Amino acid sequence: MSAISRRGGLLGEGHLLDRLAGRVLLVAGWRRALLTFVAGALATLALPPFNFPAIGFVSFPLLVWLIDGAAFDPGRSLPRRLMPVFATGWLFGFGYFVAGLWWLGAAMLVDAAEFAIFIPLAVLGLPAILAVYYGLAAVLARLLWSDSAYRIFALAAAFGFVEYLRAFLFTGFPWNEIGVMAAPVPLLMQTTGLVGVHGLTLLAVLVFSAPAVLADRRGRAATLAVAAALLVFHVGFGAWRLATHPTEFVEAVNVRVVQPNIEQTQKWEDSQAETIFDRHIRLTETRAEPGEIIGATAPADAAGTAEPDVPAIRTLVIWPESAFPFLLTERPDAIARIADTLLPGETLIAGAARLEGPDDVSSRVYNSVYVIDDNGEIIDARDKVHLVPFGEYLPFQTFLEGLGVSQLADMPGGFSPGAVRSRVPLEGAPSFLPLVCYEIIFPGEIDAGSPQTRPGFLVNDTNDAWYGATPGPYQHLRLAELTSVALGLPLVRSANTGISVVNDAYGRQVGGLALGSTGTVEVALPEAGAPTAYALFGNLPFWLAWTAALAIGLLSRARMHVRID
Repeated sequence: MSAISRRGGLLGEGHLLDRLAGRVLLVAGWRRALLTFVAGALATLALPPFNFPAIGFVSFPLLVWLIDGAAFDPGRSLPRRLMPVFATGWLFGFGYFVAGLWWLGAAMLVDAAEFAIFIPLAVLGLPAILAVYYGLAAVLARLLWSDSAYRIFALAAAFGFVEYLRAFLFTGFPWNEIGVMAAPVPLLMQTTGLVGVHGLTLLAVLVFSAPAVLADRRGRAATLAVAAALLVFHVGFGAWRLATHPTEFVEAVNVRVVQPNIEQTQKWEDSQAETIFDRHIRLTETRAEPGEIIGATAPADAAGTAEPDVPAIRTLVIWPESAFPFLLTERPDAIARIADTLLPGETLIAGAARLEGPDDVSSRVYNSVYVIDDNGEIIDARDKVHLVPFGEYLPFQTFLEGLGVSQLADMPGGFSPGAVRSRVPLEGAPSFLPLVCYEIIFPGEIDAGSPQTRPGFLVNDTNDAWYGATPGPYQHLRLAELTSVALGLPLVRSANTGISVVNDAYGRQVGGLALGSTGTVEVALPEAGAPTAYALFGNLPFWLAWTAALAIGLLSRARMHVRID
C-alpha cells in the first residue's frame, strides 16, 4: 500500500501542502538524493553562527515526507526493504554534517604540507561516518512508522536514541546534536536544565516535524496540540527561569579572562616563544581599578583602599589552553615573571602542557590546567581526561603511523589522558571544574549534582585557532553554553583566538571578547545556580520523555496493523 493511498488520498484534496507533500513523496533518483542532502544541509542554518531555527520547519517536514516515500517492497527481505530508508536518513545526515563541519578542513591547513592530504577525510569522510547514525535513526523510525500523524513521535524517539549513542560510542562526538538547533539564545536554552541536550533533541525533532502532519488526517489535531504545547513550554519555561533568576555575583571575586589571539602557525614556534609569553603577561597586567568588582557593588575610597567592611578583592586570571609555548616547570625564569606580575590576591589559572616521568622515553605529556598563586607557586593542577582522537592522540597508533598518519598535536606519542576529573578548591573563592577544550561538550561526564562534587563555576580553556574565522568557534561556544545551563553553573571561558566569555548560570553573557580580537575582560564572578534536574538526575528525565515518545509510536503502529487486519 502506498504512503499516499493509506493516508486517505493525500493528493486529492488539492491544498498547497498536500501537493508539496505529494511531490516530495514521489521524487526519485538523483533528484531525491539531492533533495535529501539539501534538506540536511539547510538544517545547519539553525546552528551558530547563523542561529535561524525556523529552518527546522522546512528540513524536518521534508525528511518526514522523504521517509514516507522511501520504497518499501514487502516482497523483499527486511534488510533490503530498509536500505532505501537508511539511504534517506544517511543522505540527510551527510548533508547536515558536511554543511555543519566543513570547517574541520581548516585545521589541516595549519600545517598544509603534512596534513592537507587529509582534508577530504575531514570534510567528507567524517560526515559520511556520522551520517550512519542518522541512517539508523531513519530505519528505527520506519520500523515504528504508521499512516498517522503520530509517526513523528517515532522519528523523535529514533533521533533521541541515536544522538545519545553518538555522545559516547567510539569515545563520543556529540557535536551539533539536533537539539542545539532549538537553543540559539538563553531564553531557549533553559529546557536543557530539565532534560539535557538529548531531551532537547526529542523536542526539536517533534516540533520541527509538526508541519508535515498538516497533510495528515489521523492524529493530526492531537499531534499538533502536543507539538504546540511543547513549544509554548520551551519558550515559557525559559522566560520564567530568566525572569525569576537574575544574575548574582560572588562577593569580592573578579575574573580576568585573557585572549592573546596567537595564530596557530606561531603557537609552537621556538622563535615566537618569548613574544607569546610576553603577550600573556602584558594582557594580565590590564586590570580593573584597584578594589573594583566589575558588575557588582564594592565601594572603595579614592586611593583605592577598600572600606573596612568590604572584603579584600580576589581576582582569578584565566589563560587559554596550552598558553605556555614551553614546559613551564623547566623555566624558573618564567615562573618568577608570573610571580612578579600577579598582585596580592591574584591567582592564575592557565592551560599548559605538563610532563611527568623520569626520562624522555618513559615520560608522559598531559594537556593540563595549572593553578598558580601570587608567589609564583603551582598550587594545583588537573589533567584533561577526554582527549580528541586524531587531534591529541592517535587510535591504533602503531598501525596508522605505519600508514603515515599522525595526530594534529605536534607531540611524539600524543597526549596522555588524565586519570580523574575533579573540582579545584580555591582560597577565598568558589571551587571550579576545569574542562579543557572539547571536554565541555560532554555534560554527561560531569558530576555536579552533589555538594561533594559540585563546583562553583566551570573553566573552559581552549584553543580554537586551528579553525580560524569559521563556524567552528561559534559552535564550540554554543555547546559550552548548553553544558553550563544544563548544570546550572557559570561559565568562564578563555579561548586563544576567541570566543572568550563569562556567562552566568543561565547562559547570559556578563562579559566577552569577539572572535579574532586581542584583549582582556574583567568582571565579577557570577554565582552558581541551584543544581538543575539534569545535574541531579542526569539523563533520567530524557529517558522518561523518550519512553513516552516511543510508546506513542508503538501504539500508533499497532493500531495501524489492527485496521489493516
